[in-house]
Parts: sequence; C-alpha cells; structure tokens
Amino acid sequence: MGFRRARRMSAWAMLLGVVAVSISGCAVGPNFTPPAAPDVTGYVPGRLSSPNPGPGAPKVAGQHFVTGADVSARWWSAFRSQPLDDLVRQSVDHNPNLQAAEAAIRVAQYNAQAQRGLFFPQVTGNSTSSNLLLSNAGSVFGADLGSVPQTRYSLVTNQLTVSFVPDIWGGNFRAVESLDAVAEQQLFQLEAAYLALTSNVATAAIQEASLRGQIAATQRIIGIERNLLDILKRQFKFGQAAQADVLAQDAALAAAEQLLPPLEKQLAQQRNLLTALAGQLSADEILQKFDLAHFNLPANLPVSLPSKLVEQRPDVRAAEANMHAAGAQVGVAIAARLPNFVLSANGGSSGYNFAQSFAPGTGFYTLAASATAPIFDGFTLYNKQKAAEAALGQAEAQYRAVVITGFQNVADALRALQSDARAVKAARRAEDTAKASLDIVEKQLNAGQVNQLAVLNAQQTYLTAAVIRVQTEANRLSDTAALFMALGGGWPAACTTPVWRECAMGETSAEQPADRVQTAR
Repeated sequence: MGFRRARRMSAWAMLLGVVAVSISGCAVGPNFTPPAAPDVTGYVPGRLSSPNPGPGAPKVAGQHFVTGADVSARWWSAFRSQPLDDLVRQSVDHNPNLQAAEAAIRVAQYNAQAQRGLFFPQVTGNSTSSNLLLSNAGSVFGADLGSVPQTRYSLVTNQLTVSFVPDIWGGNFRAVESLDAVAEQQLFQLEAAYLALTSNVATAAIQEASLRGQIAATQRIIGIERNLLDILKRQFKFGQAAQADVLAQDAALAAAEQLLPPLEKQLAQQRNLLTALAGQLSADEILQKFDLAHFNLPANLPVSLPSKLVEQRPDVRAAEANMHAAGAQVGVAIAARLPNFVLSANGGSSGYNFAQSFAPGTGFYTLAASATAPIFDGFTLYNKQKAAEAALGQAEAQYRAVVITGFQNVADALRALQSDARAVKAARRAEDTAKASLDIVEKQLNAGQVNQLAVLNAQQTYLTAAVIRVQTEANRLSDTAALFMALGGGWPAACTTPVWRECAMGETSAEQPADRVQTAR
C-alpha cells in the first residue's frame, strides 16, 4: 500500500517537473542573442587587388582573389600534392590532440545531460533489515538482573523517497543552457584543433621542401666553388695564380660547406615535427618527403565575406559560445537569490520480517513541502550575481578581441600574398642575374682575365640569391596556406561528432572539390 502511494507521489512530482520546465521558458537572466557580424565589406582599406608580379621577365605565376567564394573543406588539396594529402589524412586519424578534443566534447555533453536530471524528481529506494536485543531491566524494579527477561526482535523497513525542486525561476534551465554552451564551445575547440593541425602539417611540409631546396642550392654552390678551386690550383701549378688566391677560394669553399650541417639539422628536426603531427614516435618516421617541385601554387584564392568569416572561424564561434555560457550564469546567479521550493514524499512499509513488511497495515508515508529564501547573507549572493555580470562583460570583450584578431589574420595574409608575388619575381631575377655573372667570371678566371676578389663576390652573390629565391617561393606557398587558415579552413556546418572525420575530410555539394581547384603555372 505504501509503495502504491509512493508511486502516485512520484508521478505527481514528475508532472510538476514538466510544469516547471515549461515555466522556465520565462527564466530569469538575459536571453542570449548572437552578436551581429561586423558592418564592413572587406578586410583591407579600399579595393582588394589580386597578387600581381608585374610585367617583364622573368615570368612568375599570378594569383587571383575570388571575393565571396567559400573555402573548400579539403583546402590543402589545392596544392596538388599527393604526399601532403596522405599525410594530412594520416595526421587527422592519429593525432592525439584531436582525440583529446573529442574527449573534451563528450565530457561537456555528459555534464549537460547530468544537469538536465534535476528537471525530474530524485527518487531513492532503501531497504533496511535490523536485529535488536533490548534490555527490560529498567522496567522491573528490585528484580534480580539475572532473572530479567530480554526482548529480541527483527525489523524490516522498505522505504521510497521522492524529492523534487520545481525550477520556478529557471535557475536549472540557465545552468543547462550554460553547460550546453560549454559543450558547443568544445566542438568549436575541436574545429580549431583540426584547423591548426591541418595548417601545421601543410606549413611544416612546405618548410621541409624549402630546406631541401636550400640544401640543393648550397650543394650547387659547393660544386661550383670546388670546380673554381680546381681551376686555381691548376693555374697556381703553372704559375698563373697566386697562392693567396688559392687559399681564398679554399676558404670560400669551406664557408659554403659550413652552411650545410645547420640546414641538414633543421631538415632532420622538421622531419621529427611532421612525424609528431602524424601521431607517431620519432623513431617511426613518416614515409612522405617534400620538395618544392611537388607543390603547385593555387591560382584562384577564395576570400570569404566578413559576415561569413565570423560564422566560419572556430575561435570566433568558441568565443561566442563562451559569451553564451557566461550570460546563462547570470541567470543562475539571479535565481539563487530568489525563494526556493522543495517538495518531498517519503513512503514505505515496515514489519518484523521481510514478508510481513508487505502486509496490509504496515505502510506509512510522509508528504512535505518547504520554502526557503535568503534573508541576509552578507551580500554573498548579490556579489556573486555582480561577478557573473562582470564575467559576461569580460566574455563580450574577449569576443570582440577574437573578431578583430581574425580580421587582422586575413588582412595580414592578403597583404603578404600581394608582396610575395613581387618578391618571387625579384628573387628569380636576382638568381638568374647572379648565375649569369658567375658563369662569366668562371670563364674569365679560366682564361686568367679576372682577379680572385671578383670571383669571391660573384660566388657569394649567387649563393645568397639562390637561397633567397627558394625561401621566397616557400613563403608564397606558406602564406597561401595561412590565408586558408585565417578564413577558417572551410569546416562544413553539418560536421558533428562522432563522424566528423569523414565529413570534414570529404566534400559537400555546396563546395568546389579541392582537387579541381585551378593552380598557377
């Protein structure tokens, strides 16, 4: 009988829970409104001009900014490098930072689900069995204690307790809202980790290609200087060159050879970095190798609209979710200052044995309702509310700072690409001119028509020009990758856990397939 009453109380409390959830639609505290996109039409002052190397030789491929175009989810495929495609896929599958970000999402989601449990009655069951031995000495005056009988009996109590706190002011509603925003923020953190990983892999691969190019250029110079040293030694043997010239050339050769070990060290460390990004130990080095010849410069570069940028960049969306969570905490703080109501029901039965505890007449129940309200707490709850409101102001300022930084990143990448086109052209021209000058000096030296100082100057000029040319070409590729990253990387909006990898690594119908993006030749 007691259990039936308890079940009725539980159903009544659950009904109150549904009512309370509906009431919490008028929850105290501010309702979150997503901030409006910045009222601007571009990222740089004036009209955005595409990178143009300018007329004249040498010929350098140009690039074109496509304003309003969307970034492909597989943006790195625009470089048309199969080793890069394979390494990005491998990194996304095995990088532990992404796995940690996935786990953080699950933690936040479970915390939000746990908070939702407070919308419903909290029901606990308890069954207690006890065996008691009581002394009757106090009830028999003057009797011999040895002859006083004792009372022994067992008691079994089955009890069901229901407790419910109606969410009248929407405090729990706001708490759930805050935790949901935290879970959303963790999803954007996963997007940010994915974007950072793919960008780091692409940039590190380009840097490896740059180092290989610098090593190759240095080795060419070493070969040229060794050949010139042989010429001078031959001329010295026939008395056509001074020993000082031979020693000077030998010193120049040693200086060039001295440049190789630091470059080789950087290359080895770059390989370690790529291996770590792929989620492997350094002893298990990746198979992919990169050089500049295996990268194609994308010709058409998407430039998303500013309104699209705030929707696409994961750090901006994470800052927005943080602002949402902070706003909900204001409602939680306000609700804590208002009266609180608790409904409880306690029902069960008891008997001298387990079977008897279910017999008629052994049931009991208690119904209770209480209301509590803070009267004076030393302004503790008031100051907590003010702290929550200050935290909301802080989150709003942080959001604006993230938006400003995002626009700066895009503007920096656009300006860099505009300068890179001219820098590559100047670097190629300098290398071609320096090589032609060195060829002439080499012929003059072979004929004994030039002094050693001119030879050394020509060698140094060509070495510097060759290395700078490699660096400028690599910088142009890196700045292209930086533009894709600054624009948010093209994460599809439909991508959610747990199948986000397949979604993010694929193509949506609204996107231009990355492997068909035009490249500059």
